[in-house]
Amino acid sequence: MSDRAQVIAIFGPTGIGKTGVAIELADLLRARGEDPVAISADALQVYRGLETLSGAATQEEQARLEHRLVGIVPATDAFSVGEFMPLAHAEIDAALAVGRRPIVVGGTGLYLRAALTELDLYPPPPASVRARWTEEVERRGPEELHKELAERAPWAVEGIEPTDRSRIVRALELLEMGELEPREGESQLWTEHTRRPTLLAGLTMDRNELYSRIDERVDAMLAAGAREEVERVEGAGASRTARKALGYEELLAGDIDAMKRRTRQYAKRQLTWMRKLAGVKTIDVTGREPADVASEIAAAL
Repeated sequence: MSDRAQVIAIFGPTGIGKTGVAIELADLLRARGEDPVAISADALQVYRGLETLSGAATQEEQARLEHRLVGIVPATDAFSVGEFMPLAHAEIDAALAVGRRPIVVGGTGLYLRAALTELDLYPPPPASVRARWTEEVERRGPEELHKELAERAPWAVEGIEPTDRSRIVRALELLEMGELEPREGESQLWTEHTRRPTLLAGLTMDRNELYSRIDERVDAMLAAGAREEVERVEGAGASRTARKALGYEELLAGDIDAMKRRTRQYAKRQLTWMRKLAGVKTIDVTGREPADVASEIAAAL
């Protein structure tokens, strides 16, 4: 395996067809005598019980290409990028150690970074600090705490919505711990200094076509039982992190239009993030078949 690109990473917005491209790429790699394995870098596909909503590879797709780090955590358990990072590193290193080709597939930018690089993560808060700020947000409301955060640490409030309880609480915890200081290069969303030599393929698509595919995907999820899936997980006691799944709250409320709208907005943010990546090979997949896209990625190796 060439040192130029030991790892292949495929990133793109939700609904663009990353799994299909990865499966076709795996077929091409096998024709070269390689043994590929997919490693998911998705914040919600780790949850067992939310496979339909998170768009995880189906059993049929996993029969064509083995997927790791999918459905590894009960949806009743909280999970974080700090827990994900060592698991992803271990999967990549184990695959390379036995001569397999890791294909990291992700739509969550932070999890992709965690899989491919060494993130400088903040430490967890003491239980007493977490309990105090959790009580404060219940008593005063997230909007008021958002204002306090903006006054005390204006650089930290950027990108945090006034209604995002968990992120507001997390920021205030770190501020109290003395950890919430502007970090050098904090605004840098990507680094070319990956743990392993990596070919990063970023998939893009005409905006209108992507939005149309997203709407069709949501309809397909509903037909496949996504609403019932969410109701089962909610009844079992979903964790606060599992409840962040795209469309979870909207499905509980029965607001399908809101789910489609939120998914389109998320895809737009993913594309914005991808345009800022250094060293990414951008591939426009508009009107193209997954096999054609896979051939272009394989040729880049």
